[in-house]
Amino acid sequence: MNRSFFVFLLLLPLFTSSAQQTVSDLDFLLGKYDYRTASNFVKVDKNYAAKSIYLNEVVYAAFKEMHLQAKQEGVELKIVSGTRNFNEQKAIWERKWRALDNMVSLAKVNLILEYSSMPATSRHHWGTDIDINNLENSYFEEGRGRAEYEWLVKNAPKFGFYQVYTAQDSGRTGYREEKWHWSYMPLAAKYLQNFNELVDYCEITGFEGSELAEEAGMIPNYVNGIHRELHSPLPLSILPKGIVYLQDEE
Repeated sequence: MNRSFFVFLLLLPLFTSSAQQTVSDLDFLLGKYDYRTASNFVKVDKNYAAKSIYLNEVVYAAFKEMHLQAKQEGVELKIVSGTRNFNEQKAIWERKWRALDNMVSLAKVNLILEYSSMPATSRHHWGTDIDINNLENSYFEEGRGRAEYEWLVKNAPKFGFYQVYTAQDSGRTGYREEKWHWSYMPLAAKYLQNFNELVDYCEITGFEGSELAEEAGMIPNYVNGIHRELHSPLPLSILPKGIVYLQDEE
């Protein structure tokens, strides 16, 4: 048995115990909590972030390891967005909703959903997902941005991070491609599994347009609209090869 994987198995009970302190909490899955005071969330140092950002402590430790490796290879990674709770996502959603007052409601929903989640359905609620360096696909298509993206595609999985919103030409549903959005799958896969077990459309409410969540297919098409190889249960083949960064959890 691979030694790294054996050590991972030894630490798995500790890792799972900490991760599950909040994963079964419906409010956590829906983003209805204050991550600034949550015991397993930490503020990201300004050296790694473009603004005030919080992440799950395990995710942050993994990112710091990835950041160090990237820097040693001449690539600079900066987190431009991290955890957002329900109210923060609601503010984004309703600002876009009101800006489209001249459109039919379902058409507004579909347009906003090209790049923004409904509150209660965003992966950013979980503290596992980060936006890196820029929020435009065009930035990553040439020059420095292209080099950064190519480095992430090749190396981010070694640290547990995966691009969940890949190109849709493979049949993936939901949001358009987001080359900036990377998810820490050792945690996010479990949270997605719990979301599918615990959340129904009656919980996706409390914001303008929420009554259209089911008609828009939020749960099957968007919440589960990630790259097909990343659906839970998490395949052993995509577990991070190194687990040193998990020691920050002890």
